[in-house]
This record gives sequence, structure tokens and C-alpha cells, in this order.
Amino acid sequence: MADVKVVEGSFQVDDGVSLFTKSWLPADGPLRAKMIMVHGFNDHVDRYYDFFPSLARRGIAVHAFDQRGWGRSVKTPADRGRSGATPAVLADIAAFLRSHLPPEKEDGERAAEGAGGAGGADVPVFVLGHSMGGGEVLALASTPQYADLIARVRGWILEAPFLGFTPAAQPSWLTIASGRLAAHVVPHFRLVRPIPPAHLCRDPAVQASLAADTLLHETGTLEGHAAMIGRAEDLTGGRLRPLRPQVRSLLVAHGTADAIASFERVRAWADEARRPSRGPDALEDLVFKAYEGWFHQLHAEPGREEFYKDVGDWILERSGGGEGLPPAAPEAKL
Repeated sequence: MADVKVVEGSFQVDDGVSLFTKSWLPADGPLRAKMIMVHGFNDHVDRYYDFFPSLARRGIAVHAFDQRGWGRSVKTPADRGRSGATPAVLADIAAFLRSHLPPEKEDGERAAEGAGGAGGADVPVFVLGHSMGGGEVLALASTPQYADLIARVRGWILEAPFLGFTPAAQPSWLTIASGRLAAHVVPHFRLVRPIPPAHLCRDPAVQASLAADTLLHETGTLEGHAAMIGRAEDLTGGRLRPLRPQVRSLLVAHGTADAIASFERVRAWADEARRPSRGPDALEDLVFKAYEGWFHQLHAEPGREEFYKDVGDWILERSGGGEGLPPAAPEAKL
């Protein structure tokens, strides 16, 4: 990967937990944008194939971290699945995102391009979340506590975001209700929730890789499950809405044959978010793309290069143009 520079490291959040980090950086040519990536349930940053290198080769630096409880951020067996409640999850993402933004001057203006520090050059910053991570970054973009941070993000990308289960995967209301009650008593009680690899991707090689990956422990906690479902309900129920005008652009990508995260709920949410009758709260630059027949992991599906190109094009169109691409129309379909 001579055309891409890969850097591994760690990032310490406010409560002292150390998270594994990995970056894919352009080895040659100008830096044109940055993308912060947030993975999903039972996942880690090394499972995204050529997605991140493909973006880096186009001048888009990718910075990712294994969330607490997942991947190489797990230090002991007791850490598995302990992602925390929503405030802790959002605080982790916000802290990591802030570390990759250019430093601000005392008057609130951004530092000049090329400024030092973890933020690096002053280029547009984008945030992508997949699955559970998609619901998390959308919740972050809808939380007034982070309004100043949200305003500094040029665009948000949701890959198969979890806004609710498909009918086949939906737990019963009794299971959800009892789990929420138990989460208040024993929040760190762990549950193993296997997801068949064949439900995640159509590629047999990817399915075999998922089954063999020892970092995929399939373990969550009552607290974590309750938080994930609660965020989805708050987003689809309108209790959490993307902050306007801070949230400027949104790309939503979802496979129509997703067996885990409901395609219909995400499409309905997107239609509502850009409905003109919402007035100034309507997201005019919201692009929704349905990948016909694709499963949950768009980044690993057969033909995944199409998804890689779509994301790269969308980012560069909103980064001052790029590679001869015209600016995207507000209601453009990829």
C-alpha cells in the first residue's frame, strides 16, 4: 500500500480509557478532506477492506477508532461489549472528532490551513457511521450539547444506519421492556447475540472471514443494547432531530435486502428529514441511495467499489470540487 500511509495508535478519552486508533493517509498529493469513521456492533476498524485506502488515494484522510468494548480497544475479557450508555458513547465520538479538527483561535475562528496539532490541515471534515455507529453519529448530530462541534463538520454519512430492526430480527416488546428494566439493575450484564455472517454480506469469502475473526466476540451488555434501541426510537420518533443549520449535508446509503437494520425505517426517516414543509429544519442537501439487493455491510458487498466511489464523490463535491466533479444538486440521487 505504497500510495497510502497507515498509522496505528491510541486515544485516551476523559475517563482514562485508551482506544485503539488507525488512520489511512494520502502518501502523495494534497490532503483534500478528512473522514472520521465510527463502526458498528460487533465490528472493528480493520474490517472495511479497501474502503479507507480507496478514499486516501483520492486525497481523503480517514481516521477511525475501535469503540470501547470492541476490537483492539478490548484489553481484558471483562471489557467485551461494555460500550456504555449513550452519553458516554457520544462523548467518546465527540472527543475523537474534536482531536482531528483544526485548533480554534480564542475568538472562535479556525486556525489557518496547515496549523499544527492533532487537527492538522484546515480541510473539510466529514463523519461516517456504519450500522450502530450510524445511529450514534446521527444522535451526536442531533444533540444540542455538541452544537459547536456539529457546526464544524461539513457532512455526515450514514452507511446502513441502525434506526430499528427488520421485522425478522425484531425482538418482542416483552424482551425489550424486560431488558430495559434489567439494564437499570445490572447494566453490565453481558449477552451474546450472534449474527449469522450470511445475514451481513453476500460474499462467501467475507462470510468466512467474519466467522474466523477472533475480535468479533458478539457480546453486548444490557446497558448497551438498551442505549442502541433507545437512540433508534428517539431518532425515528422525532425526539432527536439533526440540528439546523449546523447540520448541512447528509448522505444515507442502505441496501434494500438488509436483514439487520430496517431499510424501510431509514428511508422513511430520510423522507421526513428533507420534507419541505419542515421549513428551516428541512435538510435540503440530503442524498439517499438505495443499493438494490445489497445486504448490511455495503463496504464488503460484491461490487463494493461502487459504494466506495459514491462516498468519495460525495465528499469531494462538498470539499470545493474535485476530480472534475460538478457540485451536487440539493436533491441529487447518486
